[in-house]
Amino acid sequence: MSAAAENPPPASLTPRLEQILQSLPDRAFAARLRAVYLAAAQAISRLSDLDLVKYETPVVDASPDLSLWEEMAPVIRDTVMDVNVLLNVIREQFPGTPPPAASGKGPGDVPAMLQEGMARLAQSITQLGEAMRNPSVVSDRWQLLAEIQRFRSDYREQMSQLVFESASTFGEVSRAQVVPGYEAEVKAAVTVRAITSDLSRIVAARLNKVRDAKPDEVLWNAQQLQTELDAFGRTAAYRNLRAQDKRHIVEARAEIGALALESAPEQARLLTVTEGLDELVRSLSAVNQRQLLILHDREVWAACGVRLERALAQSKKDPVASAKALAEAAASAQSLYGRDPTMDAFLRKARKLKLATLTGPELLSTIESFQSQLAQLDVM
Repeated sequence: MSAAAENPPPASLTPRLEQILQSLPDRAFAARLRAVYLAAAQAISRLSDLDLVKYETPVVDASPDLSLWEEMAPVIRDTVMDVNVLLNVIREQFPGTPPPAASGKGPGDVPAMLQEGMARLAQSITQLGEAMRNPSVVSDRWQLLAEIQRFRSDYREQMSQLVFESASTFGEVSRAQVVPGYEAEVKAAVTVRAITSDLSRIVAARLNKVRDAKPDEVLWNAQQLQTELDAFGRTAAYRNLRAQDKRHIVEARAEIGALALESAPEQARLLTVTEGLDELVRSLSAVNQRQLLILHDREVWAACGVRLERALAQSKKDPVASAKALAEAAASAQSLYGRDPTMDAFLRKARKLKLATLTGPELLSTIESFQSQLAQLDVM
């Protein structure tokens, strides 16, 4: 059995989605819609659990890797099956020919929206088949992994959008309230951002040390960088990287590992590899452009602002409550870590302070400093 099919947890709907279904006067329609939502939840779950780590290799210029194709064939098969299960449920519960376009403005449009979504997913399955017949894809390990990862991500996004759009016709909702697996995906993205941000600081600091290294310090720096990359390779962030980015990390680890085994590695070679790694890791900040994180960051930013306003208003008349509100704001803002270097420095400092115990001028100055950091953060 492939990684895509290893006992995913039973599908369940969010409380808000259940509330919407319970509120529908047409109980038969609600039951049909629940079947679709449960199938979507199960498919999203199954399409989210693929771990590519065991398929990785630092070798990039080898001959066509048909062994990987044999390994990945069951994953591709299960991917198609998982999508088709949802498509079959939609066909059974809402049979009909997909219309040219659905207005998407009211509950009466839901069947048309589901049929449209079904048509788009079916087309994506066809595109997956075409990609898997492309020799340049199936003969290149990393290209194949990247394509599989891309399609699975696209399927999840389409399914999530289908649930969100259809649920939105029954009332105002947020994605977090109705999309299955949404909170877990946000948490994974927040984790990737935080850990890759720390990696960027570590690599930048190591690069400066490599530049200034004396001949007898080059080997030590190579070994330290190898240790730092090995530690990153054990994180959840590494597992959730895009295959394209992971490929370059794997290659860099292999090169640095080779240098760390030499008795006297050349500083110029280590410097070149470290500079390339630094550029790559800094480019990972592009994760901030994911719509998932943009929406998350706006919500956290607004909530922190409210807490800090409350903390400021209470700072003199009730310093205990003020300090508690400050600590809550700082704890919430930790999920913004990795968005801005200046804010990151503030958040690292905040972790070391016992914010809930601050009083007097220190409490007030910390609140005002925090407010200033939030005001300068670009989350719009």
